[in-house]
Amino acid sequence: MHFNGISLDTYALCSSISASSSLKKAEFGKQIHCHVAKSGWTSSVFVGSALVDLYAKSSLIADAAVMFDEIPFKNSVCANALLSGFCEAKLWIQGLVLVRKMPGLNLDYDHFTLSAMLRACAGLSAIELGRQVHGYLFRKFYNLVEDVFLQSSLIEMYGKCGLVMKAFQVFSLAGLRLGREKRRDVVLWTSMLGVYGRNGHYEDLILLFKEMLREGIKPDEVAFVTVISACGHTGQIRLGLEYFDSMTHVYKLIPGPEHYSCVVDLLCRAGELEKAMKVVNEMMLQKGHNNGSVSLWVALLSACSDHENVELGEFAAQKALELDPQNVGVYVKLSNLYARLRMWDEIGQLRETMKQRGLKKDTAFSWVEVSGW
Repeated sequence: MHFNGISLDTYALCSSISASSSLKKAEFGKQIHCHVAKSGWTSSVFVGSALVDLYAKSSLIADAAVMFDEIPFKNSVCANALLSGFCEAKLWIQGLVLVRKMPGLNLDYDHFTLSAMLRACAGLSAIELGRQVHGYLFRKFYNLVEDVFLQSSLIEMYGKCGLVMKAFQVFSLAGLRLGREKRRDVVLWTSMLGVYGRNGHYEDLILLFKEMLREGIKPDEVAFVTVISACGHTGQIRLGLEYFDSMTHVYKLIPGPEHYSCVVDLLCRAGELEKAMKVVNEMMLQKGHNNGSVSLWVALLSACSDHENVELGEFAAQKALELDPQNVGVYVKLSNLYARLRMWDEIGQLRETMKQRGLKKDTAFSWVEVSGW
């Protein structure tokens, strides 16, 4: 169109920018941005929103923020596009700062804005702000029970802040309509399963999964990851293997590397290293799973450390480092294996390798909000 002298209107520009966003080709989008600036379309909130979305999805958050500031007449769509970029980059504070600016810009909070606010509260463990958002939702939206994603965000926010019972209360009310049958979406079930798993309530997780099946909800891949992992933590090896087998034979789902990782971890916790290695070999023979995943090899490495199997442990560490050469945790676990067997020379060589690669163990920390501080 451009080379043939046909003028590009806002529809053509937005479509082109959206295509660039979907393909994550920022260079082409930047060229369109230059054309927009030269042709005077920068005042269009639709084109501006598309450019903000392009930069946000391309992880160019600073460029997205600059583009947002340049839009003369903003709307909630362009603000949400920038907010999405902040959330994906886990820039929670910047996201909340933007949200607090929106009323001053005469921009309303919609469902997407509030869902992003809940994600930010979860990321910061800002439970008091999360409660305020929850209260605002009740006052603002009469049809909250019909918005699965907002309810899911609430459940995850409370769960990540450690308020498991509060998350369950939201889950219990989800899908409740006067005069109608209660029906909860698989997204809500998966969110609640994740809350139980994240907080170590493995027995409750397995019971909830069984209730989910009784209600006729077909579990997705995420649900199977959480329940197989829970079976491993509770020592229910046979049940975990039954759930893993049901993925393909009952629900026609294709297990991914994360599912195999859970099965390997489940078997390793029971001391079944040979069976775990058999599962790994079966997985590596399948198309698309040739190298496994880092979590799979780390699970196997941890079990080798517990059972003092050096040969298999070194093999697992090698495979993990092939996938993620900068993973310090792999070096630490391998060092622990050597330490159990008093292999001090190997530990020295391992530390030298880490030093040469500029790796060091990160210092752990916790971040929680304390009332009154």
